[in-house]
Amino acid sequence: MELALSPEDAVFRDEVRAFIKDNYPAEMRVPNPETDLSKEQMLLWHRILHKKGWIAPLWPKEYGGPGWDITRRFIFEQETTRAGTMPPLAFSITMVGPVIYTFGNEAQKQKFLPRILSGQDWWCQGYSEPGSGSDLATVRTKAVRDGDHYVVNGHKTWTTLAQHADWIFCLVRTDPAAKPQSGISFLLIDTKSPGVSVRPIITIDGSHEVNDVFLENVRVPVENLIGEENKGWTYAKFLLGNERTSMAGIGRSTRYIAKLKAIVKAEIPEDDPAHLEFLRDIARVELDVLALEATELRVVAQMARGIDPGPAASLFKIRGTEIFQDITELTHRAIGNYGLAIREHPVSANHFMPGPDYAHTASEKYLNSRKLSIYGGSNEIQRNIIAKAVLGL
Repeated sequence: MELALSPEDAVFRDEVRAFIKDNYPAEMRVPNPETDLSKEQMLLWHRILHKKGWIAPLWPKEYGGPGWDITRRFIFEQETTRAGTMPPLAFSITMVGPVIYTFGNEAQKQKFLPRILSGQDWWCQGYSEPGSGSDLATVRTKAVRDGDHYVVNGHKTWTTLAQHADWIFCLVRTDPAAKPQSGISFLLIDTKSPGVSVRPIITIDGSHEVNDVFLENVRVPVENLIGEENKGWTYAKFLLGNERTSMAGIGRSTRYIAKLKAIVKAEIPEDDPAHLEFLRDIARVELDVLALEATELRVVAQMARGIDPGPAASLFKIRGTEIFQDITELTHRAIGNYGLAIREHPVSANHFMPGPDYAHTASEKYLNSRKLSIYGGSNEIQRNIIAKAVLGL
């Protein structure tokens, strides 16, 4: 299923495909880029895209983006995900960058945006806290004004790739007496500041992707406040809308279904009843992907005509993550006993793994994908949003 393209957009699509084929670094094609690559390796494609002028598809031209319309942004996302390229760091490009150029002042734009585009600054997201995840209005990290600084104390958790970060954007409570959503501010914090410490969280798949971040009497210049004090909830919702819109993941799901089919063909004989059962399950998932893709294409067409997509971001988040979880579960089942083995982290070239190459990360993908329906606003929260916005409940 493809979007009907104008001749100009078809030329652009072909240009994107050729650019990926000719320029994507071979060393980035590893089983799990988020855990198998160093920070420097992760930035290779970022820098190539930056040089090309394609690093920030969402950004307007005045801030260093390509100035693409919705159709070209969609084409670029489809082609890069189908090709399996590692996306640029979302916390920098998709999340904090648009917040800064939309709500930040001129000095903040001049200071931060060029360094985000170039990859000089690596950002992480300081939203979730122990006991405050999907319900972000309950954040307890405090920021108390002291002259021209805020003094910040608190604990952020599940902070993805914070071990590499130069900066963290944080939701902090600046008015404890106000109603929950009304007393939150949006602060940019230099992770090299005294009092900031990062502690690894090793997840069930054995990898180090997420962290605890502790903030103890961290002095943050008032100039690092985005927008107005106590208005951070508005900026946080804007950011999350951008995050969820990219979660349909059609290209990724399509790639993983192709891998799953190859595994079933290799591992399960055709005369085994389980073979037919797997084919039926795969067909159901493929239909789910086609249905979601049709919805995504319809929304893109609406947006191209200036129509507000409404709660589409929540819909994409729910179905996109559930579908990918289904695919990883089927893959884990298909590899059988090889699924008992999990690679040692950091990955060692000398560490023996039984079975074929395609089995070596299936368990990791299955375990790691359990988080997809939780982060970015849990799927339960997204259903509440849809219930209110669409059904009026």
